[in-house]
Amino acid sequence: MQAIALNSREAQTTWVGWLALVAITGLMAALFTEVLIDLANEWWTQEEASHGLLIPPFVLYFVYLKRAATFSIPARPDVRGLTIVFSACTVFLAGKLAAEFFLTRISFVFLLAGLIWTFWGAARMRSLAFPLILLMTMVPPPTILYNTIAAPLQLFASEVASGLAQWLGVSIYRDGNIIHLATTSLGVAEACSGLHSLSALIVGSLLLGFLEDASVLGRVLIVFISVPLAIGVNVLRVTGTAVLADYNPEFALGYYHSFSGWLIFVIGFGLLWLIAKLVFRLNRSKA
Repeated sequence: MQAIALNSREAQTTWVGWLALVAITGLMAALFTEVLIDLANEWWTQEEASHGLLIPPFVLYFVYLKRAATFSIPARPDVRGLTIVFSACTVFLAGKLAAEFFLTRISFVFLLAGLIWTFWGAARMRSLAFPLILLMTMVPPPTILYNTIAAPLQLFASEVASGLAQWLGVSIYRDGNIIHLATTSLGVAEACSGLHSLSALIVGSLLLGFLEDASVLGRVLIVFISVPLAIGVNVLRVTGTAVLADYNPEFALGYYHSFSGWLIFVIGFGLLWLIAKLVFRLNRSKA
């Protein structure tokens, strides 16, 4: 009779767990379906956010890789996780009231973290820290921050590129973010500010840190290094475009311009990989 009672209690607990899962999933779907569809549409239509298409599959794959380590940790529900859940809901509500897409989108990641902490415990949430951090990179930065950073980067890229081009013997004159050559003029637009490369290289640095199983210090270092690297390779792109446009203006337009963007990104990621290898090796040697 005691065994029957225990089995009945376990079955009841299982059913309660499944009902809670269905209820939470339904509430999240009601809150975030429109938000996530809008985010996916931005990934598909906006070049600067296109790397977001790769983030969810990567996150699911990394969660799958770490499944054994995660489930080897005993699940210890912790009501302190509700503070993160409450904060996520507050951020979501603030985003809705202020019509700020970034807040409503990023609150989804915070809510996932809070639910994991609440139902599985802090230890399991820590085991999934990297997938959660990577998931945050799928959300494009807020527009006000993007515009604030883009303008100074445009001016910086045009100024340094003009100086390098003059050093290479090109007759050039800069007016703000406009570079005037003998045969044509080039405008360093927001797309050429380096922010596109910056977002992609930050994601790349996070992936390299995970794949190399680097220490926390090594991962933080390579993320910081990716910032000046992205700015540097973008300056190199603008300089190369100015030099080639002085020879033939067609090299600054259409296919050539798009191809140079991809080529510079490949070069930037290759440099990031080499620097990461060096940083992680030195970090392991010191450890």
